[in-house]
Amino acid sequence: MDVSTFCTQSHVLIVAGKGGVGKTTMVAAIARMAADAGLSVLVIELEGRSGVSDAFGHGDTIDYAGAVLSAAGANEVEEDLGPESEAPHIPPGSVQARRITPDDALIEYLADHGLRRFSKRLMSSGIIDIVSSAIPGIRDILVLGKVKQIEQAGLADLVLVDAPATGHAMTFLSSASGLLDAARGGPVRTQASEVVELLTDPVRCQVALVTLPEEMPVNEVVEAAYQLEDKVGVSLGPIIVNACYPPIRGLEVSAADAAESAGVTLDDDLREALDAASTFRRTREVLQREQIDRLDHELPLPQLRVPFAFAASIGPDELQLLADALKAGVTALPDTALPHTALPDTQAAVP
Repeated sequence: MDVSTFCTQSHVLIVAGKGGVGKTTMVAAIARMAADAGLSVLVIELEGRSGVSDAFGHGDTIDYAGAVLSAAGANEVEEDLGPESEAPHIPPGSVQARRITPDDALIEYLADHGLRRFSKRLMSSGIIDIVSSAIPGIRDILVLGKVKQIEQAGLADLVLVDAPATGHAMTFLSSASGLLDAARGGPVRTQASEVVELLTDPVRCQVALVTLPEEMPVNEVVEAAYQLEDKVGVSLGPIIVNACYPPIRGLEVSAADAAESAGVTLDDDLREALDAASTFRRTREVLQREQIDRLDHELPLPQLRVPFAFAASIGPDELQLLADALKAGVTALPDTALPHTALPDTQAAVP
């Protein structure tokens, strides 16, 4: 499958996964891959972490105004973005990012409805806390409503949302349906209805789940996939299996035998360390294969496998390697792999 086709199957791609599986890193890698294919990308952060900006070499936490992480044909960070009403469409091959919080989204919502003079005063009074207590889910609706507004404005070819960890993500994405059932009318119901339309339209929105090739993350991603489809009605993209150890040949040969064949002498400590490392790696590869096979059996979705990044932190060089690995996985997908249809009903009973 062509990378451009893959990245434009839906306007919004929400990336979710259990905490610690590398979800934010995968958001950055998808953004890098899409920009390399000549697409314009807008990354939306929800939790104020610097993972995406660090990966692009930006280093600072992204705020509501946003910033350019990667300009087409350049590596330098550009100036902050202006307000959305003044922001141009993102140039092809560029990656921009912005952070969206309920407070910021509410201030802009009030300003758009003629309450600009009073919006910050209302916010400083703690009104958002009062409203969120009275209307559960309203904070998520404010954020998702802003995502919907950005999608409708067509600012980028691909809008990437770095979703909360899986548990919160389920609440985050199902809040609109809950409010739609609870509210009989008014702007809250209208907003909830429009968000539900976004989430349930595969041309506009899909969710990509990230996992590790380990037992607990695989358990959680399988459960999350069925819950997202059953409770939210969202379309699922491929499962991204992060931190896969690439196979190494020759690990079955002992360090002593390998050293002898190479005419090298090893002391006992080094020999034992090499044998221990070889045993660990072989064991890891066996366990990894078992979990990938189980994931393939229990969750019949395409998989994109990304290698383990042997680095203390993810910077631009590591990000490019991960993006290239994603690209290789995408191009290996058949053109008919996506969009995803319904998961089998046999798993509908997953709690």
